[in-house]
Amino acid sequence: MKLPARLFRCLSLSLAMLAPCAAFAEPSAIYLVRHGEKATADQDPALTTQGQKRAQVIAAILGRTGITSIHSTPTQRTRQTAQPLAQRLGIEVQLYDPGAPKALVEKVKTLSGPVLVVGHSNTLPELVRLFGGAPGGDIGDDEYDRLYQLTPGADGAVRTVLLSSPMLP
Repeated sequence: MKLPARLFRCLSLSLAMLAPCAAFAEPSAIYLVRHGEKATADQDPALTTQGQKRAQVIAAILGRTGITSIHSTPTQRTRQTAQPLAQRLGIEVQLYDPGAPKALVEKVKTLSGPVLVVGHSNTLPELVRLFGGAPGGDIGDDEYDRLYQLTPGADGAVRTVLLSSPMLP
């Protein structure tokens, strides 16, 4: 009978010591971008040359932010947008279902360090809202330069900074 009680006390103590660490499992910043310019209106188009350049610009902008995790929908254009930064950092792009945004938000909230999410014009505003940010207006079909930076505060409030990924000539 003594061993289970001792084991229970040790387990309880261990969990109590680890609980504060769980609070730090929130990402320090969440960056959200739409994929770069797409080639055609096909079902799953690739990026244009301009879209590939934009993906390189995004990699340059975020290359020194300490990104620890990159998430993309399974489409070709979002994966191609995420790939330059993933290659630069040596990390694998994690795919998520754009139809299940709450699942992505819950997963990202368990991570630490800065995170990048690549999505679509019709999914990013909802993701920004679910993360606690302010998405601003709708993203136009021809708008590819919006880059959100969400920073969770100590009080639980999320600061939203709207940046831009300028186009290279």
